[in-house]
Amino acid sequence: MFYEPKNGSPFPIDPYKSLIFPRPIGWISSMSKKGIANLAPYSYFNAIADSPPQVMFVSSPTNSKIYKDSLNNILETKEFVVNFATSKTRNQMNMSSINAPSDIDEFSFAKIKKRKSKIVKVPSVSQSPVNLECKLLKKIKLKSYSKNYAVLVMGEVLGVFINNKFIKDKRVDSKAMRYVARMGYSEYTIISSKFKMPRVIWE
Repeated sequence: MFYEPKNGSPFPIDPYKSLIFPRPIGWISSMSKKGIANLAPYSYFNAIADSPPQVMFVSSPTNSKIYKDSLNNILETKEFVVNFATSKTRNQMNMSSINAPSDIDEFSFAKIKKRKSKIVKVPSVSQSPVNLECKLLKKIKLKSYSKNYAVLVMGEVLGVFINNKFIKDKRVDSKAMRYVARMGYSEYTIISSKFKMPRVIWE
């Protein structure tokens, strides 16, 4: 089968998101100028550089508004925190994806504990094994087939918190964190295995 996305999908549900997987989920916390915290998961997310460390996520429009609260907050304060959902917090992560009014604190709504961040004013998710405190670097308006458009947010990681129980022999025990990743449709997966593969070196 072959199709051109610009002409629509031959499936009842567009399969594009189910073809590129698993996608890491950036559980993004932000804060409005009024001090109201916001927390939402984004599966169009990843690390893009390491010197300095930089991350990106994409905020897509909803039916009710072009800019989601996360994006509005970040554009206002220039700060955000990347957190990660685990097998234990997957239901809370899902609850925080609700399209709630701007005056609702998703931490409270989903019963998620806050941790005071070290550098930024935005709170971190206490139950996340890792918190990446970020400052906004750039926003990029993405191409769209409609008048609504998605926005790519790039941030520089200013501070990194790692829960000490996931550090063994001066290395991160990534499997023990049991991160949740997005697949397609309403499908997710949990990182529960890993293998090593030495890098090929040209001699």
